[in-house]
Amino acid sequence: MNRPLGDVELILITADYIRKSLATHMKFYLPVISLLVFISCVSSKPIAPSTTNPATRPKLIVGITVDQMRYDYIERYWNDFSEGGFKRLVNDGFFCRNLKYNYMPTYTGPGHASIFTGTTPCFHGIIENDWFERSSGLTIYCSSDSTVQGVGTSGKAGQMSPHYLTASTLGDMLKLFSNEKSKVFGIAMKDRGAILPAGRMADGAYWFVGADEGVWATSSWYMNELPSWVNEFNADGKASEYSNSQWTMLKEASEYGESHPDNNAYETPFRGTLRPVFPYDLRELKATNGNFDIIKATPFGNSMTLDFAKSLMKNEQLGSDEITDMLCMSFSATDYVGHQFGIHSIETQDCYLRLDLLLADYLNYLDQEIGKDNYLIFLSADHGGVPTPSYITKKNGVGGYWKSDALEIYVEDQLSKKYGTGDWIINESNQNIFLNRELMATMKVNLKEAQYEVANMILTFPEIQSSFTSNDLAQYRGGTTIKEMVQNGFSQAQSGDVIYVLKPGYIEYGMTGTTHGAPFVYDSHVPAIFYGSGVKKGESFAPYNITDIAPTISSICRLPLTDACSGSPIIEAIPIK
Repeated sequence: MNRPLGDVELILITADYIRKSLATHMKFYLPVISLLVFISCVSSKPIAPSTTNPATRPKLIVGITVDQMRYDYIERYWNDFSEGGFKRLVNDGFFCRNLKYNYMPTYTGPGHASIFTGTTPCFHGIIENDWFERSSGLTIYCSSDSTVQGVGTSGKAGQMSPHYLTASTLGDMLKLFSNEKSKVFGIAMKDRGAILPAGRMADGAYWFVGADEGVWATSSWYMNELPSWVNEFNADGKASEYSNSQWTMLKEASEYGESHPDNNAYETPFRGTLRPVFPYDLRELKATNGNFDIIKATPFGNSMTLDFAKSLMKNEQLGSDEITDMLCMSFSATDYVGHQFGIHSIETQDCYLRLDLLLADYLNYLDQEIGKDNYLIFLSADHGGVPTPSYITKKNGVGGYWKSDALEIYVEDQLSKKYGTGDWIINESNQNIFLNRELMATMKVNLKEAQYEVANMILTFPEIQSSFTSNDLAQYRGGTTIKEMVQNGFSQAQSGDVIYVLKPGYIEYGMTGTTHGAPFVYDSHVPAIFYGSGVKKGESFAPYNITDIAPTISSICRLPLTDACSGSPIIEAIPIK
């Protein structure tokens, strides 16, 4: 009795039939195939590959991050901007109007890393500004590195590096592509704003050390001593000049109609004063506000950053030859001012109007020193900022305040009732709950079940929108947008056992000023502008992610994509030849 053929046997028989058929008839078909190929070759117009001659690559790439810049600031302050700053970038560049962060939390460290690596925290390793380390029980700062020493400064302020960054940046790929001939630098008031964008292979990263020093410094990750030009810059007295100046309104008070009146109840005064009101005499305020640190919380922090950028470009000869160099520059003062005064303050608006003038000055400087067609700029932000909840709720809007201490006490109590008295939670920070896994193993508590129990019990708090277990986040991707954003910011090795998301408008912060970190649009919607060499003028309302910025720059400059890149080029911004 004949048995039925199996699937594999049928496939083998079919393949053998095709082989024999081709062998039999190929002598008839081959001349026809050859003729068709010949006709195609002689009649078709050759298609040239889309390439960029090395001479047409920009001499300089400038990546600008504006710390805590909401997208709507460009719209709100548009009529007050000069023609040469933000307006020039928008009108003569390519403006992405609907670009958002595709992960949570929206903090400074992860934001800077994501812009320049083209990927999210789950790949580049910078999951927070600081995070709890389960193995040591310590809190880790995203730029800290005890194995290096400060250069130009003493103490922990100089013990910084990209040690925790686990993905390459645009600057790293530029160094590799040019066989290390390109020069790459990062600068910012904040160490993380200078270090993370520049990457692991940078020639240098410099940040401002305030307090009683007032100097630009670096670490032994990059060099063993400061270049002479940095020492000269530190010695020229700019820090003293800015810290002894007056911060006054750039324009008449009547021209700040986009902001709340000066001296309102939703702002935080400088220490040593009763009211947050112009003018601010920094000479009088510096003693009670960190001495040189006061520069960071005023527009002069941005002014000093640009001063340092020009000095660096001149002395390191950035953009002086045909080999592309890169400068990563972060304007940090906008974040300090936003935190202290909120998004609707005159102080915040004034800071942006002054930044606009700095950008205009810098563009003119680049025109003269590098040449209009020889540089490429991209500008974005590491996160936005939430409207001050105390103001919003007074106007019957959505929002409020959250105290995580109450959550930790409640969960600890509930777990003790079920499993016995013990220190069941070893840390709660950044909306991550770390369970005591050693205790659970000893008490034979199923970790997976305990995670789900905690995730469910915290939803009884009215301020909490969602909760997710590490077990769930480590599994398949998908579901709601919020879940995907939490997953993109999640690390199996670094994150907690349960992560929760507050409802829109809720923050854990003081009653004045503002903060950020949420997945919602007030923190995730930021501007993205491309300007200069190789950029197609225009704008787009199409949805893009923060991770699309790096591959766009790579594509414009015909450079390799960053190694962990998870974004895609913004094709609309790139002229196709």
